[in-house]
Amino acid sequence: MSVPYLELVCPAGTPASLHAAIDAGADTVYCGYRDCTNARNYPGLNFDRDEMEEGIQYAHERGRKVLVAVNTFPRAGDEKPWHAAVDHAAKAKADAIIMSDIGVLDYATKHQPSTRRHLSVQASAANPMSINFYRDHFGVKRVVLPRVLSIDDVAALIKKTGMETEVFCFGSVGPMSEGRCFLSSYMTGLSPTSEGVCAPASHVAYKEDGDCMKSCLGCVTLNQFTKDEPAPYPTPCKGRYVTHGQASYLFEEPIGLNAIDILPQLKAAGVTALKIEGRQRSRAYVAQVVGAFRKALDALAQGNTMSIANDLKNVAEGGKETFGAYKKGWR
Repeated sequence: MSVPYLELVCPAGTPASLHAAIDAGADTVYCGYRDCTNARNYPGLNFDRDEMEEGIQYAHERGRKVLVAVNTFPRAGDEKPWHAAVDHAAKAKADAIIMSDIGVLDYATKHQPSTRRHLSVQASAANPMSINFYRDHFGVKRVVLPRVLSIDDVAALIKKTGMETEVFCFGSVGPMSEGRCFLSSYMTGLSPTSEGVCAPASHVAYKEDGDCMKSCLGCVTLNQFTKDEPAPYPTPCKGRYVTHGQASYLFEEPIGLNAIDILPQLKAAGVTALKIEGRQRSRAYVAQVVGAFRKALDALAQGNTMSIANDLKNVAEGGKETFGAYKKGWR
């Protein structure tokens, strides 16, 4: 099974990034509200209600789509912010709402039935039984697959479920526990699943120690660098930890996913849409990455399956790239 066209879904952490993504060739952008209802709840990012309406209008005037992420998990007894986000996204005419929590999905199904529902990667649905559950009970039209699957795995899921699938093609690579990681909350008290913040900037510190620089989250030192080493943002899964007297990247090293060279295989697998990660990145990053993938996809649509010049290493995390789980050399 293959699809005639791969939809390019791009990050918009701010109104400026939304404009940049669309102007660079995004088919669709995804964004969230400036509160705990979305999984990128960082200072200076996201949209208030007026900005969301204006952004959706800007996209629709240019024939593009906007997906609104309401994809964190409500705290017990405090579901109102999530319900309000669902209602406003529907009112603003979002093309779909991306959700992960069963209760939020149930609310959207009952109260905004005409608004398309997508399943967030935070739901970590990676097998036919779980995907079919969300489709059958909540009318989910598309699932964003977690970054744990090979290309053959993705193809098999599509064949067994018949669902639209959205997969990541560029951005951060974590410890492969989408929607299940609580490492940051142990160090900061803020959960990426409920408050939408992994390694919040308010808890990050860089400290000089002689000829070295230490990066810290809360009171925990996650990494130490010499002056000639790049110092990536300190997240718990990408810290260097000492085991058996040796410091190493125990979970995952700072490295960026880049699937631009395997786009033909993803298309042949039947993937519906490609997702670029990076709502916390700058509009310059958005424009560069979206522009590169737009060129690659246009070439692919014209039957050119030759490798596209890949000049994105300079914006990849850690300055290094990987195919991630798509090419499972460790299996």
